[in-house]
Amino acid sequence: MPFPFAHAGSRSSPALKVRLNRIYAWYTLGFAGFVLLLALLERLGLSKSWIGFSFLFATVGVYAGIGILSRTTDPDEYYVAGRRVPAFYNGMATGADWMSAASFIGMAGTLYLSGYGGLAFVLGWTGGFCLVALGLAPYLRQFGKYTVPDFLGDRYGSNAVRLIAALAAIGVSFIYVVAQIYGVGLITARLSGLTFEIGVFVGLGGVLVCSFLGGMRAVTWTQVAQYIILIVAYLVPVVWLSVKQTGSPLPQAVYGYQVQKISERERELSADPGEQQVIQVLRERAAERAQMLRDVPAALARERATASREVARLKAEDAPLAQIQVAEKRLAVLPKTPAEARELWTRQLAALETRARPLGGMPPHAQAYAGNPRGGAPEQRLFDESRRNFLALVFCLVVGTAGLPHILNRCYTTPSVREARESVGWSLLFIGLLYFTAPALAVMVKFEVFDTLVGTPFAQLPGWISQWAKVDPGLLSVSDINRDGLLQLGEMQIGGDIVMLVTPELAGLPYVVSGMVAAGGLAAALSTADGLLLTISSALAHDIYHRVLNPRASAAKRVMVSKTLLLLTALAAAAVAAQKPADILLLVSAAFSFAGAAFVPALLLGVFWKRANAWGAMAGMLVGLGVTVYYMVTAHPWLRAALKLAGPPELWWGIQPISAGVFGIPAGLAAAVLVSLLTPAPTRGLAELVDGLRRPARPSEP
Repeated sequence: MPFPFAHAGSRSSPALKVRLNRIYAWYTLGFAGFVLLLALLERLGLSKSWIGFSFLFATVGVYAGIGILSRTTDPDEYYVAGRRVPAFYNGMATGADWMSAASFIGMAGTLYLSGYGGLAFVLGWTGGFCLVALGLAPYLRQFGKYTVPDFLGDRYGSNAVRLIAALAAIGVSFIYVVAQIYGVGLITARLSGLTFEIGVFVGLGGVLVCSFLGGMRAVTWTQVAQYIILIVAYLVPVVWLSVKQTGSPLPQAVYGYQVQKISERERELSADPGEQQVIQVLRERAAERAQMLRDVPAALARERATASREVARLKAEDAPLAQIQVAEKRLAVLPKTPAEARELWTRQLAALETRARPLGGMPPHAQAYAGNPRGGAPEQRLFDESRRNFLALVFCLVVGTAGLPHILNRCYTTPSVREARESVGWSLLFIGLLYFTAPALAVMVKFEVFDTLVGTPFAQLPGWISQWAKVDPGLLSVSDINRDGLLQLGEMQIGGDIVMLVTPELAGLPYVVSGMVAAGGLAAALSTADGLLLTISSALAHDIYHRVLNPRASAAKRVMVSKTLLLLTALAAAAVAAQKPADILLLVSAAFSFAGAAFVPALLLGVFWKRANAWGAMAGMLVGLGVTVYYMVTAHPWLRAALKLAGPPELWWGIQPISAGVFGIPAGLAAAVLVSLLTPAPTRGLAELVDGLRRPARPSEP
């Protein structure tokens, strides 16, 4: 049977849909059979490393095969998959494109660590797709271009608008893709046993083989395959936990009972003497750090002298080489300058102060906001700030979703305007399967930790804890702080990025399920990275090179330039991700604020307001981005330290930098409206173009 994706065409057809249904049905059955085979081999003695390698190479091999079979040099196929992807499959591909490492890996972890506050991500990301469906998708598809900068450039009749939009798309997508490649490295390292840095570049090959060879055509069909893997991998462990804890295979319906049990356990842990001892030790350590920060140069000199004396003592006593090496490493990692010491110790102080709270610094899971609206003035202020931050984050995620270039580009791949709208509906369904499950997963993992791990003797802790600590101690570490030999909740540091990945091992499932979950996380990261890299290369090759610098470039040359730039961008993103710049969710959330501020005012005004002109669009994008970047830089401690800005972070109304777009988006919208009114109106042709956008399309209209 011929591979159905390797031919060009302008419309999807019933025959194509039948072939797609048959192929993906066989693919799903094949994946299930592959997992069952590995499960059988595990029972017969197959090692964990071989299971990990099998999942890694088998899944990446399938994606590579689709990429090779879908290779193309045709611009229509490379940029928009020939505009013939059926709504059902475009919705599935959009779901995979959307459910990045942040959704698959980070969301459950954020809900685990933040409780109720993490629901802002579920509300914001789901609401954003409603905005896309109602306000943007059908109009962008009716316009019939390749990219978001392409639409803005033609709608406003300005290459300057196109250039600003292309540069913004590159910046937003690069931040986002760094987070995905970070996730790729994390999962590849766990599956293969390679170091994180090598895992980044090994996983990168799986990204490139699809987007490099076949562009949007290869990416689309690969993302459908990746969605099937990631959703199965996500649902299996949480259904298992639900059956284990409640007897029900529907975790979304019963996890409320587990929330009640968690609340009871939280009260017990808060009063536990062992936990109180841990808190006291952490407070003492925080006080020591605060004392060191009062005179950083003197404290740094003391630390160096102490470490040097320890090395000299061990050498004089002819201590074992391993002890000497540990002491030498402790000396080598000390900060080199007082400025570095201040930055490091400030971060350590903040971390210690957070951990020196009940429940290891986590808020009670069912508590809506921090503080107390009926308490004293400090408690009321904390409550108000917490509620403002929750609503601000929801706003940024809703609007940011509607501005993400790699999601909006999927509007161009359907055969008609009607199918573009249907595609968003399918996307909501496919995404909802994961988003409605993530809160249940977080609750059941927390119950498992509270009920099983806490109180376990250190000598009896499961092996997966030390294995994950080797991948990155910042993700998971335990230490006997109060020296009682038992694990207290405050003695366990777990990063949100691995909560989902450790779920199968925490639940006592066979290792083959852990491998499948890791393969699902890899599919989520690869699918989004593919779409983002294609967006960046399209902005560079199509919107800047072809539409601005060299309009006469041939179709083959444009695709070649796009592939070359895609490769260079991927290598640059991998190099940045290898430095572990921040956690996945922070990077992704920053991208949402930037996307909302850069694109949404210009897009919405471009569709619904004929008076909006090029000057207004440029002002809106530049002002929105400028305000967002300024606030994020001045309010974020890590960015302030990286840019060597003196003084503490400056928050406006207590809003955290993750929601910087709450200031940039309204500022950009106001600037776009004001400048449009103060400058000449668009030409008659551009005004008629807007009327044409809002004209209802016939059911079959492309």
